Amino acid sequence: MFKFKHFYTMGILMAGTLSSHAQIILTNPVTEQNKSVTDPYSIRLLPGFNAASPAVNSFRASLGASSNPNPTPNNYAPDPTASISVNENYIYSRTYLAPRSSSDPAAPQQQSISYFDGLGRPKQELSIKSTPNGNDLVTDIPYDSFGRQVQSWLPVPMGSQNGNIQSGVQTAASGYYKKADGSADPLAYGEKTLENSPLDRVLAQAAPGSDWDGKKVQYQYQANADGEVYRYTTSTSWSNNATVSVLGLSGTYGASSLYKNVVTDEDGNSTIEFKNGQGQTVLVRKKNGSEDLDTYYVYNEYNQLAFVIPPLAVHKGVDLALLNELAYQYRYDGQNRLVEKKLPGKDWEYMVYDQQDRLVLTQDGKLRQQNKWLFTKYDKFGRVAYTGLLDSAPGRDAQQSNMVHFGGNNEERSASGFTQNGTTVYYSSSAYPVGNFTLLTVNYYDEYPPGSPAVFNGASVLGSVPVNGRSTKGLPVASMVKNIEDNGWTKSYTWYDDKARPVATESRNHLGGYTRTSSVLAFSGVPTSTTTYHKRDAASGEMVMKEDFSYDHQNRLVKHTHQVNGGPVEVLTENIYNELGQLESRNIGNGIQSIKNEYNIRGALTKMNDPRNLMNKLFGFELKYINPSGTSKKYNGNIAETDWATQSDGTLRRYSYQYDGVNRLKEGNYWDNAGAISGSYAERLNYDLNGNITGLQRTGQGAGVMDQLGYTYDQSGNSNKLIRVNDASGNAAGYPVGGNTIAYDINGNMVNHLDKGISNIAYNYLNLPSSITASIGNTDYVYRADGTKVRKVFGGKTTDYLDGFQYENGVLQFVPTSEGYYDVVKNKYIYNYTDHLGNVRLSYTKGASGGAEIIEENNYYPFGLKHQGYNSNSLANSAYQYKYNGKELQETGMYDYGARMYMPELGRWGVVDPLAEKMTRHSPYNYAFNNPIRFIDSDGRQGTDWFWDSKKKAFTYDASLTSAEQFNTLKDQGLVEGQYLGKEGQFNVVYGNETIGKVALYNNGDWLNMSSGDANTFDYHSADGPERTRGQYFTNLDSSRNWGVQILDKPFSIGIGGELTAGVGAGFEIGYFSGNYDSGAYLNLFKSAGLNVGLGGAYNEYTSQEGYGPLTTANFGGNYWNVSGGVGPFAGNYGETTKEGNGNVSIGGASISSGIWNFLKRPKLSAGISAQAGTTYIIKSKKIRENEK
Repeated sequence: MFKFKHFYTMGILMAGTLSSHAQIILTNPVTEQNKSVTDPYSIRLLPGFNAASPAVNSFRASLGASSNPNPTPNNYAPDPTASISVNENYIYSRTYLAPRSSSDPAAPQQQSISYFDGLGRPKQELSIKSTPNGNDLVTDIPYDSFGRQVQSWLPVPMGSQNGNIQSGVQTAASGYYKKADGSADPLAYGEKTLENSPLDRVLAQAAPGSDWDGKKVQYQYQANADGEVYRYTTSTSWSNNATVSVLGLSGTYGASSLYKNVVTDEDGNSTIEFKNGQGQTVLVRKKNGSEDLDTYYVYNEYNQLAFVIPPLAVHKGVDLALLNELAYQYRYDGQNRLVEKKLPGKDWEYMVYDQQDRLVLTQDGKLRQQNKWLFTKYDKFGRVAYTGLLDSAPGRDAQQSNMVHFGGNNEERSASGFTQNGTTVYYSSSAYPVGNFTLLTVNYYDEYPPGSPAVFNGASVLGSVPVNGRSTKGLPVASMVKNIEDNGWTKSYTWYDDKARPVATESRNHLGGYTRTSSVLAFSGVPTSTTTYHKRDAASGEMVMKEDFSYDHQNRLVKHTHQVNGGPVEVLTENIYNELGQLESRNIGNGIQSIKNEYNIRGALTKMNDPRNLMNKLFGFELKYINPSGTSKKYNGNIAETDWATQSDGTLRRYSYQYDGVNRLKEGNYWDNAGAISGSYAERLNYDLNGNITGLQRTGQGAGVMDQLGYTYDQSGNSNKLIRVNDASGNAAGYPVGGNTIAYDINGNMVNHLDKGISNIAYNYLNLPSSITASIGNTDYVYRADGTKVRKVFGGKTTDYLDGFQYENGVLQFVPTSEGYYDVVKNKYIYNYTDHLGNVRLSYTKGASGGAEIIEENNYYPFGLKHQGYNSNSLANSAYQYKYNGKELQETGMYDYGARMYMPELGRWGVVDPLAEKMTRHSPYNYAFNNPIRFIDSDGRQGTDWFWDSKKKAFTYDASLTSAEQFNTLKDQGLVEGQYLGKEGQFNVVYGNETIGKVALYNNGDWLNMSSGDANTFDYHSADGPERTRGQYFTNLDSSRNWGVQILDKPFSIGIGGELTAGVGAGFEIGYFSGNYDSGAYLNLFKSAGLNVGLGGAYNEYTSQEGYGPLTTANFGGNYWNVSGGVGPFAGNYGETTKEGNGNVSIGGASISSGIWNFLKRPKLSAGISAQAGTTYIIKSKKIRENEK
């Protein structure tokens, strides 16, 4: 043992070890009295360390048992007894996590209570004994003198009162939360500044935290100035049964003709939205200093969105060639269905629907060159039965005309089926198309198809024959997916327990092997154990992996273990949570490393270990928002700086970031404390108005310019297609010196990249590369029809991807785990340190001495190119190439994200974004909104948390959304519309003042009704609410995919009309119609037979039939029949629309046709009876609400 007092020079005696094992590294002066550190392996004292301060007294360093033990999980088990304040109004909720019985009345459970004041307003919410230490998590809800909730307090843990209302909550919260300097933060709440008017519009929004004091999101409500906004017009004609709109420009809008809303974020970046009197967004303007980035939305004469004009196309006229290269264009049929669309730089895409308004055929430019269509067939419940590729030359209009011959256009299950592409399909083939197709996917519901395997683990599972009223009716049970490039099939089966929860799966791959999973579920539905059985092919041996999961008293995962082929049990992770439920620490790999997380008051991650004081941690990482050292503070969520350090050399490294006014990264500047030359490892970028990179400068280890790239775009810069990159640096490192022309196909896919030796890229119908011809060697890919990569052949190496099991030339290399991967070749668990973006930064394993040993380190430029020149030695399995964003690096230097390949040296994609329409102001080739420090493209498309998309009238899932604040920011930017529903996609259904149910949505578009009762026997019903609000449950007892709920306005119409019928006759009605989420003027003309005379007013109410969708102006219009009869001033009517009047609405991914029936009370002078047949015309429609939830 060494002991020294005020004698820092002795530190060099212990700095000789350069091992990459876990050890303690000290680089800063000691400031604590009687400081002591101990490590079992080594301690390194590096320059910057000293213990010379008189205040230190003594410092002790020793080798032996660690002085920095890993934290341990809390095993608190609370007494569930509740004691509720009986003098308060409250709603108390209890959810059992285990069965409760007389022998076990204290079963684990989740308890919450909401207290209300005398006006029925919530005033306090408690999650009872829910924290790891058994405290209550309490949220105070105050109101101002006008009864408005202007402050939103953060929850605070408080000593449990067993459910009693808590006092002193705000004081407790102000003392619990901390500022960046560690002192108490009194601003533990967000606050709105409201307009002093009955409108109560928000003028400013301040988020929690004193460190953000004075930094608010500002809102302004104005009208446009004269000449401020272009007035685009359309001239729409009819061609091939679709609208064809020609864009025009007729000056500008006059003063005060548009609503103008200005949102300015905490860093002063402004977004301005202009809307017309119908509530349609006309322009979204982003301010980048003095530069305007304008995105215009142009509607045709029928109020349909016809054009979206992104910033790069504005101020350049309405030339058709310009629009084809840069604008979004849309065409519709007579039933308001989108039938043709054109994305920037991509050929037209066509869509064909059946009479139930379900999308049946789609075709893009490349498929049109091959006379092919992608088709989808459905069963009678609207579920996808099977899909494929149709060989058919006729165009869209002709294909649409074929639909009239196919009525319901549904497929039925068949006992004999038909054989196609090497598999038997147990469906009929009577829906369009009936033949001449290649099969791609098949889905089975309700009962397993003939030849299905029996459940392999002997578990008690549901069958197609009901037992005690329960069966697989309504559940997806099997699916088949063909390889695109050959006739290999992957066939998957799912088995359910008596609560309809999946407990076993089997996937039979195209090589003849399988992957089977067997799960043991707790009472609450979480898995406690999962066993996976895997074989590559029929001749291979079976690999067995067992995983066990343990949870705390609130079902938070606290332990995850892993075992391979009956070998030693490996503890992958032990999780420790703080009192707010945030993941505070993780012990990894049987405790060879621990990771401590820190968060700011807003809940954002700020540290993973401390890079300034690694102690015995291998990696430390810090995210700085408002406390940077080398750049300006960022208050709007952008990251100002990142610091990191590793045990490889103990050097503290840093990137400081600068952004422009639209949050695009301008500079990433590097620094380290080891004396790196100023300017090393920097990236600096310039952009055009669409966000296409126009210039990129990158430096290397010695600050010499490695890349000085100039980007040239097609059409003299009026395009998003990059056609040439010139490197003025003359340096072959980074991007190669080239300047060759880049070509594209009709779908906007890059088909060569000669600068990198790639002479040709061929794509399949999913726009995924099927083959790449390159100077370093050719690569061939095999994909399934769902886009899953199953094989890659490069040179003499064949890589198989089988449910996560990765092979090279038939030899299993590794299996991914939740914390890294299991190296099958070396029989070792490898663990990854990943940063906030999922970048694999450092990999390690258990060394010979029992401690953690570094096997690979990766550090990246902001846009993903890997640093060279330090800590580059690798002992990792060469087959494991998952690095930037956790994506696999290809031999071409591109990263495979799933839907697209990313080029980190250029900072962009080579293929149009499949979800480009969700981000119309951005180039469809840009990466992560050009802010790769904050955002990630999880699969090469825009990721998508649950929100209600008010444009599509459908629910959408976006994995990149993490908070309502983030969603609202994107909404302010014009990137999304609608309402945020949260990570779980849950929302309450309210009838009057009573919550009557809750609904959850899943990322496959399925619904789950979470109201009380057994979902399998839950019947359809609707509940008329107060005034014009109603809740409708859309359920289908034969299909679990159609569970859902929607809050709708009750449709009605009011008008005047008349009828004269004596034998035969005619009549009319004109008035106002209010639908479920829109309204409009209508004209009703009809012919009649019978005897009826009348003139007067009419008030009509409409109710959807069971199982049908909402009623809107889109499906109110159309043909109908009606019977009317009455005596004197009273008459009663009964009527129904015909199929021609049906529309559809998208609910949870299911398409449901609309039908209506009505009972009309018409106070008019009339006598007699008549039968009527007529047509209702919508004269003008207007959206009246965004379908509030």
